[in-house]
Amino acid sequence: MENFDDLIRIKTNDIKPGPGKILISEPFLFDYYFKRSVVLLAEHNKEGSFGVIINKPMSISFNEVVKDFPEFDARVFLGGPVNTNSLFYIHTLGDSIGESLEILDGLYWGGDLERVKELILLGQLDETNFRFFIGYSGWMPRQLEKELKRDSWLVSGINAHRIMTADTEKLWQETLLDLGEKYRHWINFPSEPALN
Repeated sequence: MENFDDLIRIKTNDIKPGPGKILISEPFLFDYYFKRSVVLLAEHNKEGSFGVIINKPMSISFNEVVKDFPEFDARVFLGGPVNTNSLFYIHTLGDSIGESLEILDGLYWGGDLERVKELILLGQLDETNFRFFIGYSGWMPRQLEKELKRDSWLVSGINAHRIMTADTEKLWQETLLDLGEKYRHWINFPSEPALN
């Protein structure tokens, strides 16, 4: 009979990357962008993968980053190291924003930017239904699979409500705990081992 740790390992290994899944970085990944990160995948196919880091808010305001937009009080997140001069966004407004792509039940990627401006002017956007990201996280074909085999990432599921309302400072730890007791010790690993 398999023990509890074996069951957790099998369950975790069976989760495949895909749109709407999250990648949780292992604690020894010290890359500036991906250290203790949670990445929401928007796409994963034979041509590669891309998504945005959902737990790295930046210290600049929306209107400092995005010019020619109505005044809007919203945090901007560091989406990843690729195309850092571009803005990406996710939302829960569905058909209210044309050309959006549903990547998870109730969560959408992108859409008509002019409609976004209009909704800001109407006061219908806030942090519970919209998130903006500078840059994105991308992988070449088969690159993500190689990183998964090296245990750089764990794959898990998440829902739209949690993405939009979670405490970003605790999201990495909480998503690890969702995967079971096996990963609890990862949380206790110091974020700066050299200072320990």
